[in-house]
Amino acid sequence: MRILFMGTPKFALPSLEALLKSEHQIAGIITQPDRPRGRGRKLSPTPVKELALKNGLLVFDPEDLKSDDLVEKLEATNPDLAVVVAFRILPEKIFTIPPKGTINLHPSLLPKYRGAAPINWALIEGETKTGVTTFFIRKKVDTGNIILQREVEISPDENYGELKERLAKIGAELVIETVELIEKGEVKILSQDNSQATSAPKLTPQVGKIDWSESAEKIKNLIRGLSPAPGAYTFFRGKLLKIFDSEVVDEDDPAKNPGEVITADKNQGIVVKTRMGGLKPLLLQPEGKKRITAEEFLRGYRIEIGERLD
Repeated sequence: MRILFMGTPKFALPSLEALLKSEHQIAGIITQPDRPRGRGRKLSPTPVKELALKNGLLVFDPEDLKSDDLVEKLEATNPDLAVVVAFRILPEKIFTIPPKGTINLHPSLLPKYRGAAPINWALIEGETKTGVTTFFIRKKVDTGNIILQREVEISPDENYGELKERLAKIGAELVIETVELIEKGEVKILSQDNSQATSAPKLTPQVGKIDWSESAEKIKNLIRGLSPAPGAYTFFRGKLLKIFDSEVVDEDDPAKNPGEVITADKNQGIVVKTRMGGLKPLLLQPEGKKRITAEEFLRGYRIEIGERLD
């Protein structure tokens, strides 16, 4: 089949690579326009565009997905099917171009975690399992009929970056399986149960603010759900302090309040009191500085028992 592929970030690369290795033909690639990236803010192509150009593929990187000119150009590629992995919300005039439809790979077990940040929210909410779903795109985001799903276990210490990488690879396998079913005409769709739907909205800065009156387990889940980026944060001595890794410990001090340091030494590290249990930060980043271990943090700051993180 001739396939239009739509995607932007690294998460989409395993799926595109798998399609390139398959017997199917890539009719064209649609990705985001070049953007300023990195410290030098140099105009750079998306990861998907880079891979596409290396393989001599036809690339479209429009600002406006609703333009008639783009629709005409995509129709001219004569695609049978479109595959979307981490792209943008598509207008109907785009996703109805291929006669066999447009499918999307979503990194959750739909209808759970519909939205822009499903991997983050699954971790933040302390889920022990998640997965990937392929479904046919329709007007309302992430509500289309399900084609295939694959469930995976989430390990207790797995963070966003690690889980995202794993789901990208598993998702690529599911994309190939889905495309094969569509080609053979063997798809058995399953409608989503909207009563079971949960949302995974775009992350805002406020989401990452640590509330020390929560349990240590809940705070740990927030930290791993936002690591390695954008990072959960608190304030120490009036300055921003990001935490990227942590451990729940049994230590407590009834005389202290949540957010106060109850341990601070080179052998036991730093322990902060929470509503339930102690939280030991393991990897931190003081404002304006690089990421450091708790041991390095202790060497650089003379932390007193009872000091507060806000």
